[in-house]
Amino acid sequence: MMRPFRLRTAPMWLLLAGLLLGGCSTIQTARGGPGQRLDPWENWNRKVFAFNEGLDEKVLKPVATGYAKVVPQFVRRSVDNFYANAADAWSAVNNVLQGKPEPAFQDVVRFTTNTVFGFLGVLDVASEFGLDHHYEDFGQTLGRWGFGAGAYVVWPLFGPSTVRDSIALPLDRSASPALLINNGGLQGGITVLQIINTRANLLGATRVIDDIALDKYTFVRDAYLQRRRSLIFDGDAPEAPADAAAPAGSALPLPADAPASAAGRK
Repeated sequence: MMRPFRLRTAPMWLLLAGLLLGGCSTIQTARGGPGQRLDPWENWNRKVFAFNEGLDEKVLKPVATGYAKVVPQFVRRSVDNFYANAADAWSAVNNVLQGKPEPAFQDVVRFTTNTVFGFLGVLDVASEFGLDHHYEDFGQTLGRWGFGAGAYVVWPLFGPSTVRDSIALPLDRSASPALLINNGGLQGGITVLQIINTRANLLGATRVIDDIALDKYTFVRDAYLQRRRSLIFDGDAPEAPADAAAPAGSALPLPADAPASAAGRK
């Protein structure tokens, strides 16, 4: 049984966003303003990062490796399509909030087409007609509204984030297919499947990071921050001031359409 998505807590989160982001105004913002430090909580963040890496190495990566060997690629792609279809619906909402009617309309058409003709999104029929994903989330919406990114932070299990994206996380998570189902067992199964399937698809990419990154923490941090800044400006971010540039040895930026977890998973 489906339960309606609730926005009753949105004003509280927006108020919290204003308070926390205002308090972090001396840190670099998503719009390239001057900042003192990108990562003021680095000592704590590195400890959480090490915890996540250890959990991935001992649990998630072995499970995902076995899953990739057993499950054919076309099935994994279909699972991706199902979750991406739900992301298209949430993207449409955020494009409306950002005042971008054309991308919002395209997201609605994508979601409707794939839901009706693609068996609830298992098949990506819309892409065959040239309708691309936009993947807008509420963190990007806050950025478009002028909220700075705030400090970089690493969360247990969730991985890299910023103060702004952390505030947006509850709403973004509420748009997940799993959280729209009022059945504990099924909800947990859908969430686990999404995690394992996503991790399996990143096995090759993360091997490359392991090979080229001298400091994986720094690489992941810089890749995440660069990618999020690019997404705020739809891939056309203005040049950041010299004092707000990424530190030496920063990571290469990930593609704008890369999955959100790509910068935070091993």
